[in-house]
Amino acid sequence: MAKSKAALASAAARRAKAIALIESGKVHSQSDLVELLNHSGFEVTQATASRDLEEIGAVKSRNKKGEITYVLSAAESAVVGSIPSQLILSVEASGNLCVVRTPPGGAQLLASALDRAARNNQLNSLIGTIAGDDTVLAISRKSNGGAQLSRELLTLGKR
Repeated sequence: MAKSKAALASAAARRAKAIALIESGKVHSQSDLVELLNHSGFEVTQATASRDLEEIGAVKSRNKKGEITYVLSAAESAVVGSIPSQLILSVEASGNLCVVRTPPGGAQLLASALDRAARNNQLNSLIGTIAGDDTVLAISRKSNGGAQLSRELLTLGKR
């Protein structure tokens, strides 16, 4: 059963918030994530939090204080799960830039996945991204590499 665009946007926004919370070091357990997401306005169950943690590639690790906390795993596939296929609606290139459209709330999650892919040498033509709410600006390494990057992003979107 296909998810509606609203459901995908909501899931994308929730996962983007989960990534931000994990990167802030505030998530020590699934129940922490549930509480923080609920406090942020998302209605989340433990089962949803568990699926989201798996989808974004979060793993437990010890921080510098010796506490167990969730982190985003560099060892995980950088383009996490089905995120690109759910979020890339269209891609348009110009020069060394690509404008990627996503459902509302999906840009930050997609940009984060693309940036991790670039850092892990899985998307070598990408320097980095800038995300809004529903638009990602992806920047190619080559001055005229936008078209090639666009093709790579569209391929990710079809996986």
